Amino acid sequence: MSVEWIDAALRGEKRAIARLVSLFEDRRVDRASERRRVIEALDAHPEVRAAAIVGITGTPGAGKSTLTSEIVRHTRRLEPELRVAVVAIDPSSHVSGGALLGDRTRMRLPPGDVNVYFRSQASDTALGGLSPHTFQVCRLLHRLFDVVFVETVGIGQNEIDVRHLADRVYLVMQPLGGDEVQFLKAGIMEVPDEIVLNKCDEAEAALRSYRALKAALSLARPFDGDSIPIHRVSARTGMNVELLTERILERARLDRQSSLHAREVHHFARWVEDEWGRVGLRALESFGGAEAVMREAGDFDAAQAFFDRKVRAAIAASTAS
Repeated sequence: MSVEWIDAALRGEKRAIARLVSLFEDRRVDRASERRRVIEALDAHPEVRAAAIVGITGTPGAGKSTLTSEIVRHTRRLEPELRVAVVAIDPSSHVSGGALLGDRTRMRLPPGDVNVYFRSQASDTALGGLSPHTFQVCRLLHRLFDVVFVETVGIGQNEIDVRHLADRVYLVMQPLGGDEVQFLKAGIMEVPDEIVLNKCDEAEAALRSYRALKAALSLARPFDGDSIPIHRVSARTGMNVELLTERILERARLDRQSSLHAREVHHFARWVEDEWGRVGLRALESFGGAEAVMREAGDFDAAQAFFDRKVRAAIAASTAS
């Protein structure tokens, strides 16, 4: 990848960003060295950025896409100098493997704005709410933007991988989306740093759900439930969306210089599982674990090629014997 593409991406040119994103979505191990060169070039560049990664998660129908587009619109108005990226995950069919990338139609983002970049990804039937490519792409966008919003696929209680990616996670819910027992179920309620109750233009229903959610939080998370903010908004009418955006940007300023290294260890182990399954996980354990392999190889990208070589050599040796 030429230096010109990296310079252009840092200037916000979408064609250059898309080309780099495609490289980071390429799952072939032999592209790892090229990704490594891009990361090294970006880290050495005087205009490199360090984005806060904001997770937007929640059940289907809660209005995540509409709310995210409204938050981006308010961000552009409140802090026009910020560069914002959105990665939206859409569900893939377990039958055909295909996906309707509907977030492209639901999110009305300004197409000519060089400070806003949108990328939709298919979940590829992966559990956890993210695509297998999401972390890799966020490693790139983290260095090109100031805030990266990741909207997960919306699968309910198993949608917890975003906590291993985002600096801060916002759980979007809707009034009357379920009774108090639904709020108490394990998994999704353990993820968020803050909760957004959307569609609160229906005032009476919203108040009942707000009270039920407050009560459920004290039971589901007895040690910190009282400290979790619950924002009542309406993406349709704009109610309190600007206040929510201000809150998100305030927290993002604190998270903007965070390192992705700790999260790389988790996602390297996930990559091993995706690529090699149980055989890979057993091999990873025999090599000392994900952190040990990354430390020996040097970094995330080098670890993929390093692990691939070691596993193939071990398989060849066992076959020969």
